Amino acid sequence: MRKEAEFTAFAEGGATRLRQIAYLMCRDWHLAQDLTQTTLTKMYVAWPRITRRDTDPFLYARKVLLNSLLDHKRLRSTGEVATDKLPEQPDTPDATAVRLTLLDALAQLPRRDRAILLLRHWEDHSVEVTAEILGVSTSVVKTQSMRALAVLRSHLGEDRELLFS
Repeated sequence: MRKEAEFTAFAEGGATRLRQIAYLMCRDWHLAQDLTQTTLTKMYVAWPRITRRDTDPFLYARKVLLNSLLDHKRLRSTGEVATDKLPEQPDTPDATAVRLTLLDALAQLPRRDRAILLLRHWEDHSVEVTAEILGVSTSVVKTQSMRALAVLRSHLGEDRELLFS
C-alpha cells in the first residue's frame, strides 16, 4: 500500500512536467499525453524495482519517455502526413509568436539533437546527466549540442537572438 501511495504522489507531481517534455520532443499534445500515460504505466509496473535503487525516479521516467517516443516513431503509421503549414490563426501576442518560432526551429532538428538541447537547456541538466539519460558518452552530448545549436541558429536566421532572451 505504501508503494502505491509513493507512486501516486510521484505521478501527480511529475505528470505535467513529463507531458511538457513529451510535447517539446514530439510537438503534438495528444501524442504527448499518450506518451506520458505510457511512461506512467511502465513506471507503475516497475515501481518496486525503481524504488529499490537510490536514483531519482524522474530520471528513469525521462528515459522511459524518450524510449516510448522512439518506439512510437518506429511504429508510426505510414498514413500520417506531416505538414509545415499551420492552420489560419488569429493575431497572436509576441510571446506566443516567439514560442512558435522556437518550436518550429526545434522541430527541424533530428530527434536526438532535439532531446539533447531540451535536456541541456530546457531541463538545465549537466552534460553528464544528459549523457546518462540518453545512454551516450559526454563527448557525444557536447558535440551534438554544439552542432544542434549551430543548426538551430541557422534555422532562426534573423530571429537567432531568441536563443539568448
